[in-house]
Amino acid sequence: MITTFFGPHSFGGDAAYVDRLSRALLCAGHEVEVIYNIDAFEAVRGNHPLRSYEPPPGLRIHGLRDPLGRFGLLWTHQTGRMTTLRRKLEERLTEGRFDVIHFHNISLIGGVEVLSVGDPAGKAIRLMTAHDHWLLCPLSLLWKQDTKVCDRPTCISCTLAAGRPPQAWRYTGLRNRMLAHLDALIVPSCHTQEIHRARGVERATVRLPYFLPDQMGPAQGDVPPWRPSSARPYFAAAGRFVKEKGFSQVIAQMRHLPEADLILAGTGLYEPTLRAEAADLPNVQFAGLLAYPDLFRLYKGARALIVPSMFYETFGYVVLEAFSAGTPAIVHDQGALPELIRQSGAGDVYKTEDELLATMKRYLGDATLARALGEKGKSAHQIHWSETEHMERYLELIEGARRTRLSMR
Repeated sequence: MITTFFGPHSFGGDAAYVDRLSRALLCAGHEVEVIYNIDAFEAVRGNHPLRSYEPPPGLRIHGLRDPLGRFGLLWTHQTGRMTTLRRKLEERLTEGRFDVIHFHNISLIGGVEVLSVGDPAGKAIRLMTAHDHWLLCPLSLLWKQDTKVCDRPTCISCTLAAGRPPQAWRYTGLRNRMLAHLDALIVPSCHTQEIHRARGVERATVRLPYFLPDQMGPAQGDVPPWRPSSARPYFAAAGRFVKEKGFSQVIAQMRHLPEADLILAGTGLYEPTLRAEAADLPNVQFAGLLAYPDLFRLYKGARALIVPSMFYETFGYVVLEAFSAGTPAIVHDQGALPELIRQSGAGDVYKTEDELLATMKRYLGDATLARALGEKGKSAHQIHWSETEHMERYLELIEGARRTRLSMR
């Protein structure tokens, strides 16, 4: 596994998937190594804390540091190419003699050029999972001028507005040339698949949704739900505190719902703004950055999880986590989020803040409805997003790539 962020040096999302996939492979008897870039996390973390992380037995982890430090990161950001990390990666891949090399978030572990790094014999199956929109967008989110989703590319003005230098390599054919080194480019949702095709990614994509490990969700047993400080029913929201996650929208609705609480789990640069918005709202609480057992308890006791993301989410891990706890989700009609509701029937999709408020009131007024929808989510999670289902499809994908290679000889 080759990725930018991992373990304690991560923000969740892509790193959570790499960890979960690695654990599942280890349980199935495979040998797994993860290579990532410590310097990248330190350069962009801001005030984000190190995560508490206990690696599973057998997982070999290589946290690399670039001798060029931040200059090396800047070089990769600007050119899409590698620095002295290339030599370190090639040494590890040569020593490891891997059957599969799976790339994930490659933005600062070597840019697109890292896709050309491989084993000397050229026998390893090469995969990449696009966990965000970095292949399409220098800011990774398709979130324009910090105000709206990207309707058409204006990348230079967007990067300048975000205080970053434009990336000239994106105006060459480097991306598509490097993607040609892959046996498969994986995306987690139909929406992500469609937008990659529409924005000029020539490499065909394979859809493989995320999963929750077997030891999560129902395996938590009869753990007690979260007990808020008040006796009121509550909604939950969780994620990295950034503007585009839309948490401000939910806080605003709580002015109209004094009979309910909102509990926000997470941290991030936007937290001071969110706290200021909720300063006069006693029914809004901040729970901090929670480990999964506490998140599960939070979801389990909630009337619903609210996911108000304003940008194109590529999947929605928090929705799966809520489903596993038997809790429905109320999601914004953006990106891949509505796919999870359509497939499960375990929640609602809203377009406007008025629709969000009306839906929240309906869930508050009908606890039986919320429980019934939550049971749908639990069933759908076990059918569509289980570890067993995911691993079968993942290994079939690898086997299919092997057969394709053999047929081309």
